[in-house]
Order: sequence, then structure tokens, then C-alpha cells
Amino acid sequence: MALALGEGGGGSRLRRQLESGGFAAAEYVKQLSQQSDGDRDLQEHRQRIQALQEETAQSLKRNVYQNYRQFIETAREISYLESEMYQLSHILTEQKGIMEAVTQALLLQADRDDPALGARRAAAAADPFLPLSAKEAAASEEGRQRTLTTLLEKVEGCRDLLPESPGKYLVYNGDLLEYDADHMAQIQRVHAFLMNDCLLVATALPNRRGAYRYDALYPLEGLAVVNVKDNPPMKDMFKLLMFPESRIFQAENAKIKKEWLEVLEETKRNRALSEKRRLEQEALPRPAPTPPESTNPFEEEDEEEEEPSVEEEVVDLSLEWIQELPEDLDVCIAQRDFEGAVDLLDKLNEYLGDKPVSQPVKELRAKVDERVRQLTDVLVFELSPDRSLRGGPRATRRAVSQLIRLGQSTKACELFLKNRAAAVHTAIRQLRIEGATLLYIHKLCHVFFTSLLETAREFETDFAGNNGCYSAFVVWARSSMRMFVDAFSKQVFDSKESLSTAAECVKVAKEHCKQLSDIGLDLTFIIHALLVKDIKGALQSYKDIIIEATKHRNSEEMWRRMNLMTPEALGKLREEMKSCGVGSFDQYTGDDCWVNLSYTVVAFTKQTMAFLEEALKLYFPELHMVLLESLVEIILVAVQHVDYSLRCEQDPEKKAFIRQNASFLYETVLPVVEKRFEEGVGKPAKQLQDLRNASRLMRINPESTTSVV
Repeated sequence: MALALGEGGGGSRLRRQLESGGFAAAEYVKQLSQQSDGDRDLQEHRQRIQALQEETAQSLKRNVYQNYRQFIETAREISYLESEMYQLSHILTEQKGIMEAVTQALLLQADRDDPALGARRAAAAADPFLPLSAKEAAASEEGRQRTLTTLLEKVEGCRDLLPESPGKYLVYNGDLLEYDADHMAQIQRVHAFLMNDCLLVATALPNRRGAYRYDALYPLEGLAVVNVKDNPPMKDMFKLLMFPESRIFQAENAKIKKEWLEVLEETKRNRALSEKRRLEQEALPRPAPTPPESTNPFEEEDEEEEEPSVEEEVVDLSLEWIQELPEDLDVCIAQRDFEGAVDLLDKLNEYLGDKPVSQPVKELRAKVDERVRQLTDVLVFELSPDRSLRGGPRATRRAVSQLIRLGQSTKACELFLKNRAAAVHTAIRQLRIEGATLLYIHKLCHVFFTSLLETAREFETDFAGNNGCYSAFVVWARSSMRMFVDAFSKQVFDSKESLSTAAECVKVAKEHCKQLSDIGLDLTFIIHALLVKDIKGALQSYKDIIIEATKHRNSEEMWRRMNLMTPEALGKLREEMKSCGVGSFDQYTGDDCWVNLSYTVVAFTKQTMAFLEEALKLYFPELHMVLLESLVEIILVAVQHVDYSLRCEQDPEKKAFIRQNASFLYETVLPVVEKRFEEGVGKPAKQLQDLRNASRLMRINPESTTSVV
């Protein structure tokens, strides 16, 4: 007993000595070395210092937690006071409006009783030197008179969307001009009504003055307001962001724009404070709380067990780490140490895994469940699309892994895919539109498919043990591909690019899509299904252009040989025909740069083979009949023209020249088209064979009047 008191007194003296302002560590160590009898005294003194250090650390930890709790309570009280002050201000404003309305009614009654007095008051109101306070009071009075009931009467189609309730009231409203976010072109004039919990946008009815039609309703929780920098002539604008869309509005002047920005932010802040207060009130403990099954990290046996006997193991909840567990969880959540918080939960779960359920254990689990809900909410917020999307998919790994450890793998998968969808959408929207379409498509494919590949690899890493989540990823990949094809088609097909440019762009997209096969994800069939309509339209449009050009040349056909004038031009034509697959072109060339073919037939050959080559780059099975029918339709225009010319021409020399062109067309061009089509598609085309057989009949009987069909 005396020894304990002595040690206790020595500990107090040691504490006072170390806490003194004039403590010198070097002098203290020197004096201690001189007074000690040996190593044993130094070891005992060291143990006392270590015990004092641990005690100080525990005390500091308790103080930090106490300060943290006081800080939370203070912030809560401040939010309550702010909300009460806002309510008080609103009540005073309403009282002031009522008093001014009564005053105005009395003045109107006085004007009716004394017309001369009313005339003098009207003249005074028209005075340009009227004090500013009176003008502001009149504007304020007009704003206060626009109640929610008036709103429902003015806007068609919103009565069912905005049910009247005691807590809903009108905060601000005004006219705005809406502009297109991409092209900055004026769209329409709208009227915006800001309530305390939502923003209503209505369009003006053209034939009814002061009446509006419902357009959109946005809750304030998901609404973001962004100031748009003035760039003359576009000024006084601000942007409203509502995932996944955004809208740009222009105010009448800079003052009104500033008022809109301030009142929107203030209303959002007040809404968030009231919602936070409501959630805190709902989170207050109720009698005999029952922990939800979804967030309970401690799956215990049913409570139908008998009372533990004396021989059963008793749970020791007096351990220091268990007593401090709720406080440690609060500290970890406040310091964003998510891994540490989940480690503590796993440690407690392992400790209580096979222990009997008692009343102290239930109370501990109720305290811990509340911390688990807080931790889950923080992790969900970390994965929300409202957070910064920089850092790529790896930035989400920390929150995803901890949600999975908490048993929330489905929620983690959903939030992860939403986060990545927002990132991909933002990356595509921020991509600069280049003047050259092919350059833009290269950048678009690089941005999109790189993001898709990184997301797939990160998904495979995070959810390796959750096979049920892979179907959700496939659905997400399909929706992302649809978003990519929308941007792709808008730039390539909607802008009426040439077929060669469209073919190169589709080729680039297919090559990038094949990269996903390295991770076992093949989306080629999806991109084919999404692009088939646009490619079909492009093929038919280019086919019509070729047919019109061929008909125009046929109408001016004189059936004369080509004179290329220079050997260089003749050599260039030889190379072009060789690239088209016509290897026997030299037999149709003559001396002095003459070619024994018509200009119309040569131009038709080059244009048809170019169309076939570009179409084969775009080919996939769904386009087989479209391409084949287009080729047959193009060839028939030239074949029927040659057939008609043979039947109508009377000059023997010209008729012989026409037969020579027909022989080139039937014996050289058509077999080349048929062979190239079979090489590109992988199977012969019966329609092209039938067309060549019909031309063989005309060669056997050139005087036949039967047209080639």
C-alpha cells in the first residue's frame, strides 16, 4: 500500500516536473544518471515515463474527441439559429407586406372619396425625383403579392405537380431568355418561379398575355448554379446544371442576374439546412430501437436462445478498445480514415462472432450501427457524380472497396458506374470540336474507349469476387456506347460528310472497339446495331449522287475517244485504272495519248470502284442487301445507256466504238466489281452474276432490242 502511494506520489512529482516551464531535458537526464544506483533504477524510471506518456496520450485523445463533439454541437446550434433567423425575417417581411397592403387599400378608398387628392398623389408618383426607398417598397410589394395560388392559376399543367402545402411558398420569379448550350442561339423566352424547395420553368403562351405553360420542374437538391463569364455580345448569363442536362439563361441586366444568383444560392442553403435539421430529428433515438438488417455488420443468431448458463462464456465489454470503439469510429469518420473505421468494425465483428447476445451487447451494437450508417453516407457521397471527376476510375477505389467490406457491393457497383458515366459524359462534352472531322473522331475515340477500358479494368479489380455485378457493367457499357454513337453520328453523318470520310471514321471506331476484346468485352455488334441506320442512309445518299452524275454524263455523251494530250496524263490514268483492279487497260490505249474508250465509261468505272471500296470499309452483314442493291442500281444506269445507244446509233464507226466500250464494260468492269465484292464480303453475289449473264446475251446478239434489266 505504501509502495503504491509512493509510486503514485512519484508519478505526480514527475508529471509536475515535466510540465514545468523551466524544464531542461539535458539537465534532467544528467541529474538522473548521477543519482541512479544502476541499470535497474534507470529501467524503473523509464517505465514510469512510458506510463505517463500513455496516460497523456489517452487524455489527449479524450480531449480531441470532446472538442470534436462540442464542435458538432456548436455547428448544429448555429444552423438552428440561422434557420430561426430566416423564419423570423420571413415573418417580418410578410407582416410588413400586410401593413403596406392595408395602407394602399386606405389610400385607394381616400382617392375614391376625394378625386382631387387622388390626382395630386398620382402626380407625385410620376415625379422622377421620388425617393428610391419608395420605389423599392413598391417593387417589393408587387413581389410579395405573387403567392403560390397565383402561380397555379398562371401556369398550365403544374397544378398536379405543385400541390399546395403549408411549407411551400414563392421566393422569387422573373422573365429569362433561354439559349442553346452548344451553339449559343436563342431558343425561347421563359418565366422562372423559385420556390423554397424547387425551381419551376414555364414557357410563355403566344396568344395569351401573362399565361404560361409548364416546361420543367427541378428540385433544389440536384440543382447547381454556375455563373457564365460575359463574352459580348453574350452577357448577363448563368447556367443551371441538372444531371445529366444543363440549361443557359440570360437575365435582363447585370443587376437581375446578380439577384438570381444570390437568391438561388441562399434558397439552396436554407433548403439544405432545413433538410439536415429534419434528418437529425429523425435520427434521434427511439424507445427500443431495432437495427436495420441492411446496415448491421454483426450478424448474430436469433434472439430466441435461452438465457446463458453459468458455464457459458461471458462477453467482456469492459475492454478499453471496446469502450472507446464508438468514439474511435467518430474520429475515423471525421478524419476520413475509412479503412481504419472498417478495420475496427471487422475486429469487433470477429470478437463478437460466437459470443452470446446480451443486453450490453445489444446496446453496443445499436451505438455502432449509427456509426455504420454515417460511414456509409460518407462513402456514398464520395462516389456521387457531384464530386470532382478528376483522377480517373482509380480515385473511386478507396470508397468502393470499403463499401464492399461493409456488405454494400450492389450499392457500390451502382454508384461506381454512375460516377464513371458522368465522367465519360463530361469528357465527351469538353472535347473540342475540330474543323477536320477525322481529327475530331480520332480524339473522340481515344477519349471514350480509353475511359471505357480503364473503367472495365478498375471494375474487374474492385468487383473480382462479385460475379453478380458484371451484368450491370455490361448494361452500363451499352448505354455508354449509345452516348458515344450519338456524338459520333452528329459529327460524321449529320454534317453530310463524304462517304470516304465517313468510312475512315467508322474504321477508326471499329479499331478502337476491338481493343476491348483484350479484356473479354466485345461491343462491335453494339456499335454495328447503333450505326446501321446512319450508314444505310449514307450509302443510299451517295448512290443517288453517282446515279445523277452518270445520267448527266450520259445526256452529253458524244461517243468519242479520249485524248489525254500528254504522256503524264495517260500514265496517271493507267495507275488509276490499275488501282481500280483493271489490269488489262493497256489494250484500250492507242498512240499519241489516245484512249479507245469514252470519257463517260472511264469516269463511270472510277466512280463505281471508288464507291465499292468505301462501302466495303463500312460493310457488316446487316448492310449486305443495301450495298448489293445499290451496286446493281448504279451499274444498270450505265448498262442500259450502252444498250440504248447500240440500238439507236446508225453510224457504223460510232456503233463499232460503242461495242468496244460495251465490251470493256461487260468483260472487264463487271467481273472486277463481282470479284472485289466477293473478296470484301466473303461470298459471291447472285445478282451481279445475273447482270453479267444478261450482258453476255447482248454481246451474242448485239442487234437485239431487248434491254438489259
